[in-house]
Amino acid sequence: MAKSGKAVLIGIDIGTTSVKAVMSDVAGRVLDRFHAAHDMHRHGHSVAEQDPADWWTAVQQALDRFAAHPRAGDVAVLGVTGQVNTHLFCDTDLMPLRPAITWQDGRAATEAARLDTAIGEDAKIAALGAPVPIDASHALSRLAWLMRHEPDSAAMARHLLVPKDWIIARLTGHVGTDPLSSVGLVGPSLAYAPAILDLSKGAADILPPLSDPLAAAGKIRQGPFAGVPVIRGTMDAWASLFGLGLARDGEGMYLSGTSDVLAVISSAGRGAPGVVTFPPWRGIALHAGPTQSGGASVAWGAGMLGKSLNEMSDLALQAPIRPDSPLFLPHLEGERAPLWDAASRGGFAGLSSNHGPAAIAAAVMEGVAFAARLALEAVEDSACIQASTLRFGGGGAASSVWTQIRANTLGRTLVPVQTKEPGALGAIVIAGAGAGLLDSLDAATQQIVPTGPPVAATQEAADIATARFRAWRELHPALRTATDLLDR
Repeated sequence: MAKSGKAVLIGIDIGTTSVKAVMSDVAGRVLDRFHAAHDMHRHGHSVAEQDPADWWTAVQQALDRFAAHPRAGDVAVLGVTGQVNTHLFCDTDLMPLRPAITWQDGRAATEAARLDTAIGEDAKIAALGAPVPIDASHALSRLAWLMRHEPDSAAMARHLLVPKDWIIARLTGHVGTDPLSSVGLVGPSLAYAPAILDLSKGAADILPPLSDPLAAAGKIRQGPFAGVPVIRGTMDAWASLFGLGLARDGEGMYLSGTSDVLAVISSAGRGAPGVVTFPPWRGIALHAGPTQSGGASVAWGAGMLGKSLNEMSDLALQAPIRPDSPLFLPHLEGERAPLWDAASRGGFAGLSSNHGPAAIAAAVMEGVAFAARLALEAVEDSACIQASTLRFGGGGAASSVWTQIRANTLGRTLVPVQTKEPGALGAIVIAGAGAGLLDSLDAATQQIVPTGPPVAATQEAADIATARFRAWRELHPALRTATDLLDR
């Protein structure tokens, strides 16, 4: 084991589009990094699945790469984070019984509606501390769907795991999870809420035991880092919170990835419909609004226009947002916070023959930002405070054009974080704090997270955005009516 002063830490993020890993020292200096993309399989209506073997292969490749680094012998701890409301049903030997059902998968919408109706809002608040919705991505909705559509797999299931906990179990041999990753299942006491688990027969038998995110999950059993401890860690939104340098009351974040996540830390919050309000953990009370399609919408737009993501930014720069620019609703696969409408679909409004590819590119970027604004307003209502600045990071933060559009649309100042992997960096912060190699989470985030120049909204653009946002909000109910007619 390395002495704390020369210790090296590894953080791994099992993301929606790729596995990202970072190797750093205790001062936050990145020594090496790894990235490997994996596929999303969409072979039917509302289907969004992944092959867990792709994650495992990438993790092994990352560890093999880091093992060749001159500082490999100083590696003292490993942390893992990842996407949640992505579920693996496994047998006794941790072998997946079917592909992973990702958070984008909407097939369990019918089961979700039944479960959500089965427990009233007051009972939900009593169980979870807030009216957290039971949607198509909820673990119990997925279990109910499996029982209905794949009963043989449901009968064989012995573990229901999120990706990071499956990876940890494969590395260490120990099955478990943490309360924060167990979205919609855990109450204020950080234990499973009986009133929620009672909604689904058999759920309590396959959910993993809970432990604190800073607790040791076990040690790596074999390979180049055999014997290195692994910290339990938590979900990507919380890890990215620390990876963006946040841990204090009143601070807010805008995480831009495949989806966007808006969040505010507030101990004064009361919770609000449509917002995921987490039980307080180590003095941090997080109110979060995860949208369904952030970077995924821009990737779709780029593919439709035959452009790369960089070219999308160049196009958008050619068509500054005007009062008569087209509007875009980014509900390509439904929407999560704060609407939680898996059946909603996207669309454009206000198109004319004067609008070309540049206007379309700008509209797609602005539409994602409007979805973020809607989520942020709900989050701030839940948190009972308004964050004037937001720490901003993730893959979508690489575009300066899109960053300015977002600042204008939100009417807020964004403080970009100078790291490409906030989730993996947050996993390092959690692992380092759990292993006693870093100080408190607050101190650690301040110590190792560098930021860039703030990006403020321009007044004229912000005024235009506010007027357009009022019109944009009407798109969901209007297009929902049309979508319902198409589905008949």
